[in-house]
Amino acid sequence: MSATSPAGDRFPARVFGGPTALFEYGGLRFLTDPTFDAPGEYPVPGGLLVKTAPSTGTPAGLGRVDVVLLSHDEHPDNLDASGRALLADVPLTLTTPGGGQRLGAGARGLADWESVELDRPGGGTVTVTGVPALHGPGAREEIEPVTGQVVGFVLTGEGLPTVYVSGDNASLDVVKEIAARFAPVDTAVLFAGAPRFSVLFGGETIVLDSAQAAEAAGILGARRVVPVHYDSWAHFTEGADELVAAFAAAGLADRLDLGERR
Repeated sequence: MSATSPAGDRFPARVFGGPTALFEYGGLRFLTDPTFDAPGEYPVPGGLLVKTAPSTGTPAGLGRVDVVLLSHDEHPDNLDASGRALLADVPLTLTTPGGGQRLGAGARGLADWESVELDRPGGGTVTVTGVPALHGPGAREEIEPVTGQVVGFVLTGEGLPTVYVSGDNASLDVVKEIAARFAPVDTAVLFAGAPRFSVLFGGETIVLDSAQAAEAAGILGARRVVPVHYDSWAHFTEGADELVAAFAAAGLADRLDLGERR
């Protein structure tokens, strides 16, 4: 594991709405859960997801993308039609083991704690480690048959900050497992938004709410938190205001970074 870097070494993160963010790390450009489709209704088994706002960018405006970090491929609020089309032009998509099989060429599934080494421009490597995520409350065997398998990611490298990308995770126990191996974390890209459905898990949240995101930041010893997955969809029940309030209440307001939107 690499040593963490000073806060002054923070890299910019561009956020597009929903779970989608772009950042450069170790000379490679990483994109999380690409979603660029227009607002509207998107069918899922048993219902509809409603997108309420457009992305702040387009695939054509991204520039080079070296790696997509895809928490899961089965829900349109994490991978939509535009995102799927984009994958064809990206050399590598890291995702769940099942997603790696479904997406085919260019995709690789990572099991929990499995790592892959990526060559950096100019020499050296970036290590991406798949880490656990639970897309709902309770035990894995109860959750995954309903909402599917999800993977998070930790990025490390010699002389580089440690970065955690949570994916659609609702479990603070999972965060504690990751912290035991990788804390302190320099930047945590936390999926939040407190999404919930009355027909699933008794209406409990299936990704972190704002207070849990702040608690996760403390568990990880995160120097910076870039939240995503809290806007642009009707099933997200908490937004930027709740995140700002929760981090302030936890005494972590200075660690919250809402990212660049342009």
